[in-house]
Amino acid sequence: MRLFPLACAAALALLLPAGAIALDAAPAPTAKAEMKPNNAPAPGAPGDAAARSAKSIECSQKADAENLHGKQRKLFVRECKRGG
Repeated sequence: MRLFPLACAAALALLLPAGAIALDAAPAPTAKAEMKPNNAPAPGAPGDAAARSAKSIECSQKADAENLHGKQRKLFVRECKRGG
């Protein structure tokens, strides 16, 4: 019975330093990592924002006409916007 508390103490002694290591600050980003703003257009995105918006509205209306909902609607609109 005296062996169990000793084993628990030994396990804690091994696990506590690992937790302290995990709390260290994250490494600084390297010079190679370049962050782009989220609102930047995707590379190779066709047309301007107004044209894409009009296409989205058109595809959404087509999905409404076909009474699509959920995943089916999402897939339909995605393919429609791609021109498929």
